[in-house]
Amino acid sequence: MRGAVLYGPGDVRFEERAAPVIIKPTDAIIRISATCVCGSDLWPYRGLQEIAEPTPMGHEYCGIVEEVGSAVRSVRPGQFAIGSFFASDNTCPNCRAGYQSGCQHAEFVGTAQAPVLRVPLADGTLVATPGLPSDDLVPSMLALSDVMGTGWFAADAAHVKPGDTVAVVGDGAVGLLGVLSAKLMGAERIIAMSRHEKRQTIAREFGATDIVTERGDDGATRIREMTDGTSVRAVTWATSASRTASRSTACICSLRTYTCTVGPPPFADSCPS
Repeated sequence: MRGAVLYGPGDVRFEERAAPVIIKPTDAIIRISATCVCGSDLWPYRGLQEIAEPTPMGHEYCGIVEEVGSAVRSVRPGQFAIGSFFASDNTCPNCRAGYQSGCQHAEFVGTAQAPVLRVPLADGTLVATPGLPSDDLVPSMLALSDVMGTGWFAADAAHVKPGDTVAVVGDGAVGLLGVLSAKLMGAERIIAMSRHEKRQTIAREFGATDIVTERGDDGATRIREMTDGTSVRAVTWATSASRTASRSTACICSLRTYTCTVGPPPFADSCPS
């Protein structure tokens, strides 16, 4: 089969790769219906994160289960399933606490930009839909593989509650879905920090009540003015931009504010704002 392989900054090749097979009884093989490029894929593509060798790409995926290992019970061939970028058993203490990406037996799933994918720990990683989704729903199913789950986790970890005022720093896919998640959790006022008109439109469609275009200290000052100096109840920082953006988060916070940060790589100081 052919799949995407990153060789270095700006060098992605679509080349022959070995088709995956069942290795462990907890594995499943799925035929990919949809996959995509994640913002984190751009880190090594832009040269911000080194890779030691040619590396297959793709960790957002959904598709049809083709084969399962002898120990798999939660999915079966023919079902449509959505998976996560970290395979997890969903039974260890970390998983039970809601931190599946920190599973004690986690394995990174990073070869999804290809026709077929092996998913380890299938029982804890794959979620089957009740039936086969229509073609127009597949992109929405794909969003559940990473960005929606990350946005939801950010809002949940920031303890968003009904009636809260929430600030979302970052207007990429995760930030926008953080807005949607806060709305679904009942937040009354959602302030999206965004400088992109098209993303502002999506943020409002997803539930943002206010848009703040300023960043850093200016952005924090603006939000404090909007909230009569009382700040906000919850903040989610969902951006890979420079860590200077974290000033927005720090300055918005008060003693009653919960925060959650998702997205920034450890080298975020070198990322463009």
